Amino acid sequence: MKNKEQFKRLLIFLAVLIIVAAFSKAFAYVWYGYYNSNMLDPFWRRGNILLIIIYALVYVLVTRSVSGFNVSYLKTGALFGSQVLGIMVTNVITYVQISLIGRGRLDALPMMALTAAELAFAFVWCFCFNKLFTKLYPPRRMIIIYGNTAARELVQKMSNRQDKYIICSSISCDEDIEVIKEEILKHEAVIISDVPSQLRNMLLKFTLDHSIRAYINPKLSDIIIRGAEEFHLFDTPLLLSRNDGLTFEKAFAKRFMDLLLATAAFVVASPFMLITAVAIKLYDRGPVLYSQERLTVNGKVFKVYKFRSMIVDAEKDGVARLAKKHDDRITPVGRIIRKVRIDELPQLLNILKGDMSFVGPRPERPELAEKYEETMPEFRYRLKVKAGLTGYAQVMGKYNTTPYDKLKLDLMYIEQQSMLLDLKIMLMTIKTCFVPEATEGVSNSEELETHRQEHPQRAKEELDKILKP
Repeated sequence: MKNKEQFKRLLIFLAVLIIVAAFSKAFAYVWYGYYNSNMLDPFWRRGNILLIIIYALVYVLVTRSVSGFNVSYLKTGALFGSQVLGIMVTNVITYVQISLIGRGRLDALPMMALTAAELAFAFVWCFCFNKLFTKLYPPRRMIIIYGNTAARELVQKMSNRQDKYIICSSISCDEDIEVIKEEILKHEAVIISDVPSQLRNMLLKFTLDHSIRAYINPKLSDIIIRGAEEFHLFDTPLLLSRNDGLTFEKAFAKRFMDLLLATAAFVVASPFMLITAVAIKLYDRGPVLYSQERLTVNGKVFKVYKFRSMIVDAEKDGVARLAKKHDDRITPVGRIIRKVRIDELPQLLNILKGDMSFVGPRPERPELAEKYEETMPEFRYRLKVKAGLTGYAQVMGKYNTTPYDKLKLDLMYIEQQSMLLDLKIMLMTIKTCFVPEATEGVSNSEELETHRQEHPQRAKEELDKILKP
């Protein structure tokens, strides 16, 4: 198994090397044949090599940040989408760089032709290597050890990727530890979901001892620990969790970037915002914008701005509720602008005012936050940082992601936040704008949670039925 995994890593490295080499060669052809030869002061040998290396590095950094090289996991469509974003961003940056070098705007047609050729090659690359990995690495046979019925939802999610995971069996954490260990040894991997900490520690040591892959559904305390720093008191290793947010210089840099990007984005988005405003007004003559009270850092209440995507007086009964899939309150214009996230653009004003940041947990309504805190007191941890236009929960989750999972994702961001992570989330946000599944409604996630709480025995039986080989 160890040799098999090492060969997999080597194969991934070779796949990445092939596409990087191909793109570098293609760019070198365009640079030598169209741009450098037309420069008033053309580059010499070392300068040309340096420019090609810079092109390759930019492509690798951008594409890697949006998982464009994750050929062993992503489906072909998602992998190609990441490649498209990586190629487009890289070539735009490179064209600006070339224009500055040439001291003027140069013909964009060669770069456009390069982009088209790279997109075609990337599609073939994604398709071929995905087929190769699927054939060489069939899905792992797995067992899930569960501590409560919440594992049912995790199983349903993993069953959507039967090309990667096959959950063959399940066992309750209430079983005897020796029975659990015997069952683990019959499988290639184990999923540990919401089991008591003492048992989980024993199982993790057991899987380490037997070199069995383990997937752990983390608790909130695990996520906090992941954000801790290594600290040594003489010969004693410690983990230091500061819990004091961003330092002054990091907070200043984040605010500066917010102002810079929000101003630029507002200028670029102005034509789209104008078209959206006209479309909303022409549809039902109602208001173009609507404002709503939301929570930001330290529980501060502010008015968030959005383009109106629902009918006028959508909540005239005074009951706050999330949008559902196929919600009849959403107008035809609203469905379009929600699908491509244009309805969120007025929040650039909130960023300029300082109520929000570009990246952070999405601002929640006070009444909904109060409702969540009744069953999840930890939900208030999201208010440790300023609310964001986009966030980790938005790029990794969906509209129908459960509040508890959103809390975990937001806490992951809070514990790991940095400028590089912010840039990565911004790029991934652009990607999700073109993925329809990312804009689904909450569907029946709340009904599932109610079902678990009211019928625990029946939910357990349904879990066992789902996991039946």
